[in-house]
Parts: sequence; C-alpha cells; structure tokens
Amino acid sequence: MAGDRAQDVGPEHGATAGRTHLGHLRLVGRDRELAELDAWIDDPDAPRVMVVEGERGAGRTAFADAAAERLRGRGRLVLPLACRDGDERDPLLLALRVVVAAWEHRSAAGRVRPDLRAEAVSAVDRGDRTAVADALVTALTQAAPVAVVVDDVQHADPASLDVLGTVTARVPPPGVRLVVTSLRHTPGGGPVATGPRGRAVGPPAGHGVSRTIALPCLTPGQIADLTAPRLQAVPDAALVERVFALTRGVPAAADALLSAWAGRDAVRVADGHAFLAPDAPTPLLPDDDRFMRALGGLGEPCAAVAAALSVLWPLGRTAATMAARSTGLSEREVAACTGRLVAVGVLDELPWREAHFARGWTFRSPLVEHTVRERSGPLSRARLSAAAVEALWAAGDGTGGEVGPDRPALIVDEAEAQTYLLERIVDAGGLVDRDRAVSELTAAADALHPDHEDRRMLRWLRAALRLIEDPAARELALLRCAKGAWVVGDHRTAGGAAETILRAPSDALSGPELQEIANLLVGATAAGKDWPRLSRMGSARWWEALSLPAVAAVPAQALALCLAERWQEAVDLLSRTRAQWATGARGRLLPDLARAVGNVVRGTPGSLPVTLLPPQGPGVPPDLVYAMTAAYCELLLGVRDLAGTTSLLRARGLTPEALPAHSRFLLLHLQGRCDEAMALSRWLFAKEQTFAPAPHHHLLPARTAAILVAKGRPAAAARLIDRARGDGDGPLEVFLDLADGAVLSALGRPEAAGQVLRRGLRAADARGYVHGTDELAAALTVVQVAAGRPGEAAASLRRLEDVAARTGNERTRLLRLLASARLAGRYGSDDVRDMLHEAVELARSRGQPFETAVTLSAAARGADRPELLHEAYELFGETGAALRRFHTRSAMRAAGLAVPGRKQSAEENERLLAALLTDGLTNRQIATVLRLSEDAVANRLTRLFARTGLRSRTEFVSAMLTGDPLGEGGR
Repeated sequence: MAGDRAQDVGPEHGATAGRTHLGHLRLVGRDRELAELDAWIDDPDAPRVMVVEGERGAGRTAFADAAAERLRGRGRLVLPLACRDGDERDPLLLALRVVVAAWEHRSAAGRVRPDLRAEAVSAVDRGDRTAVADALVTALTQAAPVAVVVDDVQHADPASLDVLGTVTARVPPPGVRLVVTSLRHTPGGGPVATGPRGRAVGPPAGHGVSRTIALPCLTPGQIADLTAPRLQAVPDAALVERVFALTRGVPAAADALLSAWAGRDAVRVADGHAFLAPDAPTPLLPDDDRFMRALGGLGEPCAAVAAALSVLWPLGRTAATMAARSTGLSEREVAACTGRLVAVGVLDELPWREAHFARGWTFRSPLVEHTVRERSGPLSRARLSAAAVEALWAAGDGTGGEVGPDRPALIVDEAEAQTYLLERIVDAGGLVDRDRAVSELTAAADALHPDHEDRRMLRWLRAALRLIEDPAARELALLRCAKGAWVVGDHRTAGGAAETILRAPSDALSGPELQEIANLLVGATAAGKDWPRLSRMGSARWWEALSLPAVAAVPAQALALCLAERWQEAVDLLSRTRAQWATGARGRLLPDLARAVGNVVRGTPGSLPVTLLPPQGPGVPPDLVYAMTAAYCELLLGVRDLAGTTSLLRARGLTPEALPAHSRFLLLHLQGRCDEAMALSRWLFAKEQTFAPAPHHHLLPARTAAILVAKGRPAAAARLIDRARGDGDGPLEVFLDLADGAVLSALGRPEAAGQVLRRGLRAADARGYVHGTDELAAALTVVQVAAGRPGEAAASLRRLEDVAARTGNERTRLLRLLASARLAGRYGSDDVRDMLHEAVELARSRGQPFETAVTLSAAARGADRPELLHEAYELFGETGAALRRFHTRSAMRAAGLAVPGRKQSAEENERLLAALLTDGLTNRQIATVLRLSEDAVANRLTRLFARTGLRSRTEFVSAMLTGDPLGEGGR
C-alpha cells in the first residue's frame, strides 16, 4: 500500500506549501495565542510539541501558517503538511510523509542517505514502527534544525502519532519542533470534546510533555476587528451584533456570512461606516461550506433529525420525541443521531437547568441552524411548526398533561420564547387555529409599535393578513399592514396596501379613517419620489375617481399639493373647503398641519406659535396624536426652534427618544451633539430612511453636510450634496444650496459659492418660498462682503431684513444681526458693537451650542472682544467642530491669547489633518481649508506619515477607514 502511494506523500501532498506566507500576517483576535507561540519557539527548554486546538472554522490552518512563518524566521527548516479525512485508515502514513518531506528537501545536498525513502516505504508496508521511527530520526536529525507543522491532525493515523511522539523525544535538542493542529469542540458549559470520532488527537502521553494552545471563539469586539478590513469601513454595532449572534464568534462562519452578504449587496457603507441594508436576509450556506460538509458527511438519518431539530430544538428534550414522530425514526435512533451531531460539532448538548424538565440541544452555529431549517422546505417547516405551536398552546392552556417527554419545556428565555412561538405560527400558516394565530400575531405587532427599526412587526402583520378570510377583518388587517410598513420605512408596501383599501373601501371605515389612509397613500407616493403621480394627486379629479367622501379626499388633495410644493394652492383649497373637512378634532388634524406648514413656507407673520399643538381627545387615536406631534416637532426643528420643540414634547409627555429618527437627528444637531447626530445620519442613509416631506425634504443631507464641513471634511459634504440632488422635478433644494455654498466657501471658491446661493434664491422666488431664504441671504451677504462688493451685500441684507420683519423668527433675527454687523463692520458703522452684543445675548438665550459659538466668534472679531474666543473655543470642542476649533485656535494666538492644552491641541491638529487627507483633498486644498501655506501642510504630512509608519496616502486612508492609526505611538 505504501509503495503505491509513495509518489503522493511528498510535501506538496496535503501540505500547506502552496499557501502564501506573509511576514506581516496578523490573525484577528489571536494576539495572546501568538505571543504564547513566540514564547514557546524562543524557549530552548520548552516541550518539543505544540498542539493547537480549536473548533471547526476557528482558524487552525491560519494559525499553523503563522507558526510556520515564525519558525522560518528563526532559521528552521519548516515541513508543512496537512492530513485529510480518511488518512486514519492508513497506518504510519503521516510518519512516512514526514520522512519523505525531509528526504526530498535535503537529499540534493547529500545530507540524507539516498536509500532512506525506500527504507521508510518498506518499513511502512511491513508495519514496522521501530524501523519507521529510526528512519524518521535519521531524516529529522540530518535536516535539523527542523520544524514539522501538521494541520488537521485529527485525521492522522494513531500509529503515526505514536511514532512522532517517540521520535520528537529522541532527536537531540534543538533539533526538532512539532506543531500540530487539531479539531476540538468546546460545548457550552461542558468539557473539551475530542475529534469527530471521540478519540484523543496529538502525540500520546508518555513521550514528553506537550504544550497546548486553544483558539477560542472571537468576542464581539474582535468580530468588529475582523469585519472592518473586510468591508473597508467601520462596522455598525448592530451589524457586529448580528454577525456575532449568527456565528457565535467563529471566524470562518463570520467570513462566510460577510461573503454572502457582500454577494447580495446587503451591506451599505455610509460615511466610512458599514450597516446592514434594510431587510438584509440571513443567507444560506452553500453545500461545499465546511460546516455543511460536516453535516452532510453524516448522511441520513442524521440529516433528517437535524432538519427537525432546526425547528424544534427550543422545546427542550421534547424536541427529540417530536423529531422521532416527524421522521418516523425510533427515539433510540434519534438519540444516536443527536449524539453524532454533537460529536461533529453541529449540535451542543445543553447543561442541566433546574427550571426545566430536562436538558436539550442547541445548534452550535445559528447560521447552520438557519440553513438547515430553510432547506427543509416550506411544507416540512409548516408541519413541524404546527406541531410545536399546538404543543406550546396546549401547555400554556394547561391541557398538555404533566411535565414529561410529551410536554414542551422551552429552554430559551422569555423574550426568545415569545419570538419562537410567533415565528412558528408564521411558518405553520393555516395548519393551526387561524383566529388564535391572528390574535397573537396582531397583539405582538401592536406591542412593537411604533418601533421604527424592528421589522418583525410587518412580518407578523403580513402573516396575520394571510390567515384572515373575513373581508371586513382583512380590510382592518390590511390597514394595520399599511401603517406598520410606513413606520418601518417600507413605503412601497404602505402605499400599495393603502391604495388597495381605497379602491374598494367598506362601509365600516369612517371618513376620518379614510382620510388617514388617503394621506398615507399620498405620503408613500412622495417617499417613492413619484413626482408626476404626486402632481396628479393634487387635482380633485384624481380623488373623484375613488369616490371618497370630501372629509377624506380634500385633505389628501391638499397634502399632495403641499408635498408637490404648491403651497398657495393648498392653503387656498383648505380655506374654501373648511366646512367639508373640519367636522371634528380628528378630521382637522392634518389639514391644520398642512396650513401651518404652508404659512411657514410662505413666510406668513407669526405663522408658527407654540400654541399650535395638535388636539387630542377621546376621538383621536393615540398613534395619530403621536404622528401629528412628531410632525409639528419636525416643523419646529426645521426652523431651528429648539425651545419650541422641547416645550411641545413636554406638553405631550414625550421624550426626545420617542421622535422618529429624522427628527432626532435634527434635535441632536441643534443640541450640539454632532457626533451622535452623525451616527444617526449614517444609519438613516444606510437604512434608506432619509425621506422627509417638503419643505424639509433635503434637511437631513444639508445639515449632515454642515456637520461634515465643521469637522473638516468638505469633500465628503460635497459628495453627499451631489447624491442628494434630484433631476429638477422634485422638491426645492434651497437647503442643499445653502450647504453647497458653505462647502465652496471652505474650499476657497467664493465666486462659485455666491452663484449657488443666488441660484437657490431664484428657485425659492419661483415657487413662492420664504422659508430657508433667510439662511441663503445671510450666507450670500457674508460672501459678498468678503469679496468686497458692498452694494450687492447690502441688497442681500435688505432681503434678509424683509424676511425677519415678516416672520418674527428668532433665527432670522440672529442672522440679520450677524450679517448687518459684518457689512457695517467692514465699512465703518458705529453700531457694530451694539448689534453683536445683542446677537450674543440672543444666541445664548436660544441654547444651541454651535450657533452660540459661531456668534461668539463673530463678536470677538467684529466687536473687538477677543476674550469671547475662549468660550467659542470650548463650544466648538463640545460640538466636535474640529475645523472651526482650529480656526479659533489660530485666532486666539493672533490675538495674543493663550491656547489651553498644548498636547491636546497637537493631537487635534493631527486628527484634523488626517480627516482632510482621508477626505481626498490635495495639499493645496488642505492649505486653503486650514488657511496655511502649502509648505506648512507638506511638513505636517511628513511628520504624520513618519509617526504612523504609513508610507502613502492610499495606505493612510485605508488605515483610517478600518482602524485608528493615530493611536498612542501610531501603528
């Protein structure tokens, strides 16, 4: 036998020689284990044998590669080998491979006897362990110092392991080191399990002491470290949590999961951060995946038992009884199968829990569990799920008998148990009591409302809808689906469900209820950016085709006009039809809001007093009160009224956390919590939750861009603005124009900034907009003053003063004071100090940190009060405005003021420079943004690269995206 395989036992056969060995190889989460390996290699008195243990996918092969690389670096000849499944059937095969590997490597130099290979083959054929051992000692001694690295030694034949253990002890030190990797499973709470056939692996005892390194599963933090370079982005905490939950920290499983998601475009990257896309599915592992091969190698009936347990395992020991019934196997056969599934690491047998009847099993990898369950087929899943549901219902009703094998005892916590039951109801479909299933699914979905992130709500509502047969009940369920879909951002589903109801509404729906549904349809159409259809919805004819009552049709038509930015038409329509829709508190909610928004946009004096609270009462559902309150908060936040928003939330007994994510972003921005605002903004973009109705359609990207500019990332802000712009048919882009002007000004392009600001004002005039034009006019005034155009600046200021007079808005008043001071200050006005004093007092009273800091900076310069720079400096630091803080630092030095924290300032300068570099700016652009010379920037970059050890911009940007090269001491 050995003679026949003599050509197949060299180093290329089953070896790691073909792998790429990298000197900078870094294994994520293995720093401690690698340090232990290094200590073993460098210790002349250490045991000769190192056993590396880990479960399937733990990275044993990668660790073996790292060991080989380190041993080579210490001047040893490395013989890399790998065992295969089935090798254990060939006695002494591994020992022969080691002899041949050493012989082939050294025979050319004449240091090994030419006949040694033939002698070894002959000894193996005879089964002469002593002769094989002698040949092995000769080969290794003459090749010394040598290291034998054997991967997957659990497949090795026992005779070879015995010989290797003997020989390792016989070769004089420091002649040989032996590194072997072995598959071992560590069940939760239990002892270390041996290889797939239950025997020990590695050199047996009695031949000297070996050292063992166990490769544990990765922690969530290490999963994040693994994910970042793979995605070239910082992974979101929820993404890391999902990867960890599905893989239990097994590196290969995490890699397979990330590969599958990448193949499905299920990962979104926003501002250098990676998120899972909305409704990102849990993928199925392919048949050739290592985990599925382990299961497939068991064949039937183990596969059938695994499929049954993938549905039933949370039922504890009862799952085995139910699996036997579903598969037609005896309970003894099921027990044998579960034992084999545990042995290969597919299942874990759970430890005893006193609160339950008996122990049970769980899948070692939730990803494998999901794959097995989904591949079992819908009919099989439905039957198993129905059995589980019926058993749980019976147990809950007290009709399931005494605790025993036939009564389920859930082995998961209460929250998981509830979700498990609901998911089994979903899969069971019509095989269980429909009425009870609908009741439980609906109640659970209602309990999640208004959770904007948990999409289980919509899944459960859809499942309930499929079970309902009564037309009236189906209509109500469809309405629940529409509302649920809207809450989680599935606007297509929401609009489709709403239109289905409106095409044939039942008599059970009241006028106000029909109004809500019609409004939802209009909102979903706008969210889908179907602007032509939205425009058609602004005509009475479109609604007449649906035969809706006026209390529903008129407000929906007015809403369509508002979202199409035909504000005057909307206000006129609502004014002349008030008698048709103002029939009660509920019916007035949205029309009153639409009129308030229209008045704000048109700049009607005193158009938004805080007393415009949405009504509440016995006829208004709580969810509608919440929706209207959130809408009014959005409107107040849009005009930068932080105090008004806070008052409204307090009046309604709501916390800021209860607001929708878009409004929370605006609130955080005004509160100066810009890092939190940016994190939420990234999430909104990645999850495709950016829709906001006019007039604030573009407020999220515009204010996100403003944060980016303040942080020193103008190029990222410009890219964001470009992506947010439409084709000209959609909502007005005044806020994007404002943000664009700030970007261009920061990049030293004042002429271009002036052009985009003037364009925004022209577009606003064309559509009858006043809202937002105060910001544009103020910014244009500043640009024109800086360009030395006092006449044009004065014209822009007059426009700003007109808006301030019309609206009485505090923000507009503040902008007017600052712009007036800027113009008057440059051209000799004596009133500058008074204006800036008033501006500082007003800004402080408004309680918005960034706005206050900007005002203080202006007052320090224009009113000759440099001491105000200290306060501005601190506020810019609190808001994370790194670029503004840098400029303030420069102004303080120019004014002869001491800048606190020299070391901190140096670190901030370095991080700001890194941000600008990562943003993709050239040296010239960086110099413009920082207001430095190009030589100064070049010198700073040279020092930055030297400290971090990074040699190029590309390498630096990659490091910034996946880690923190600016940590203490660089890399």
